[in-house]
Amino acid sequence: MVWLGLITIAALTEYFVLGFMVGSARQKYGVAAPATTGDPMFERYYRVHYNTLEALVIFVPAFWLFAFFAYRWMAIVLGLAFIAGRFLYAQGYLADPAKRSTGAFITFGVNGILLLGCAIAMIIRAL
Repeated sequence: MVWLGLITIAALTEYFVLGFMVGSARQKYGVAAPATTGDPMFERYYRVHYNTLEALVIFVPAFWLFAFFAYRWMAIVLGLAFIAGRFLYAQGYLADPAKRSTGAFITFGVNGILLLGCAIAMIIRAL
């Protein structure tokens, strides 16, 4: 259970850091709140942060349900892959939006496996 908690905290910390980076980008590129558009570089930071939130909404509950109903060790591996995928997504998107594909694919794949895996495991247990 501790590893599941640590991975959850790491994923949330990654999101927190991305939020801090958006705040810094606001100052650097002169985009005053509440605006979410302006300098294209600011918009990249903003999209990375917001897209990570969108991914976390699926990841966190699916990660825990998968760990509880399916395979804890596999959830841990997938959780680490999710964090790495989000890092690669951010790194790629900030360099050039066309370079976000690898991280996006990892994130989508991990979330798909977690979601489908926990659903199947729960259905099997219910039968």
